[in-house]
Amino acid sequence: MTPADLTRTGDGILPAETIADLTRDGAIRPASPYAPDQIQPASLDLRLGRRAWRVRTSFLPGAGRSVMDCASRYALHEIDLTPGAVLETGCVYIAELQEALALPADLSGSANPKSSTGRIDVFTRVIADKAEAFDQAGAGYHGPLYAEISPRTFPVLVRTGSRLSQMRFRRGEVRLTDAELAALHARTPLVSAAAPSFLGGISVSVDLAGFDGLIGYRAKRHTGLVDVDAPGRHRTADFWEPLAADGSGTLILDPGQFYILASKEAVQVPPDHAAEMVPFDPLVGEFRVHYAGFFDPGFGAAAAGGTGARAVLEVRSRDVPFLLEDGQIVGRLVYERMAGIPATLYGAGAGSNYQAQGLKLSKHFRDD
Repeated sequence: MTPADLTRTGDGILPAETIADLTRDGAIRPASPYAPDQIQPASLDLRLGRRAWRVRTSFLPGAGRSVMDCASRYALHEIDLTPGAVLETGCVYIAELQEALALPADLSGSANPKSSTGRIDVFTRVIADKAEAFDQAGAGYHGPLYAEISPRTFPVLVRTGSRLSQMRFRRGEVRLTDAELAALHARTPLVSAAAPSFLGGISVSVDLAGFDGLIGYRAKRHTGLVDVDAPGRHRTADFWEPLAADGSGTLILDPGQFYILASKEAVQVPPDHAAEMVPFDPLVGEFRVHYAGFFDPGFGAAAAGGTGARAVLEVRSRDVPFLLEDGQIVGRLVYERMAGIPATLYGAGAGSNYQAQGLKLSKHFRDD
C-alpha cells in the first residue's frame, strides 16, 4: 500500500501531519501553543493544565454529567499546578488538560499513558464529559479533557505542561484481523518469534533468561520524588532493585510490587501501521502487564534505522504471589492501519527515547 493509497482511503490512525491540520482547523483546541515535540508520529501528547483536585474516589461521569460535576462532588481540595505540585502515592487526582476537542462526526480519540509514565507506575486515564469508558473520546466529541492520576509506587512532581498521556485519533474500523496480521507478518516480520501465535493479536511473551545478567528491576518502596519533567536526574539505585538472572527462568511476583521486565520477542511496527499492547487474557494469571500500550509507526523497524526493539513490560501482581516463567505469554500486540505515513517515524526524531531498547527503565533514571 503506497502513501497515496492511504491518503485516499481516509480511514485509519491519523499521522502527525493530519493532527497538525486538525489543530489548525479547530478540531483540537490547545490552551497554549504546542511544545516542539508534542505531536508524535501517530499521537498527540496531552498536557496538564493549571488546576487539579485531590478526590476521594475514581469515577466515570456517565451520560448527562460533566467531569467537573463529579469532581466537585468528590473533591477534597484544589491544587495549583503552576508552580509544581507533589502527587502522593495511593491518592487519586483529577487534573485539567490543556487540549480540548471539537471532533468531526467520523473521528474519535483514544488515550493511553505515555511510555515514560507507565514505567514509573503512575496510573493515569483520560476522561471526557459524559464518558461511560475511560480513555475514550467518542466520534464527534466536543468538550474538555481531564486526566485521572494515581501514583502507585513513587510520589511524583508534576506541573502545568507535564505530559503523562497521549491520544490517537481514528477514523473507521481499521484494526487488522488475525488473518490480515499473519499476512502482514509474512511480508514484514512484526516479531522475532519463529512461529508467532495470532489470537486476537500477535502474542508477546516475557524474557526471564536475562539481559547481561539481569531479568528486570523491582521498584523500591519509600523513595524520594520522581520529577516527571526531569530526564536523567534520578539515580537508578535510589529507586530500583536489579533482579539477577539465576538460571531458573522464573520470577515470583510479590503482591503489590512493581516490576520492569522485557519481552522475549523483538518488535517492529511498519511505517504504514501503528500498534498497541493489550492484555493477553485475565484468566491466565493474577497480574497486569503494560500500562502504556502505544507503539508508533517505525518502532523497531528497519525503515527508521531499527532492527527490532523489545517491548518493555510494566508488571504488577494483584492479590496473590504469581509465578512467571520464561517465554510465558503476557500480552498481545494489535495492529491498525495508518491513514497516512508520517513524515518522521519513531526512531528518526529527537523524541524517540526507546527505539533500540532491550531491558530499559524510563528516561528519568541514570546509572552512576
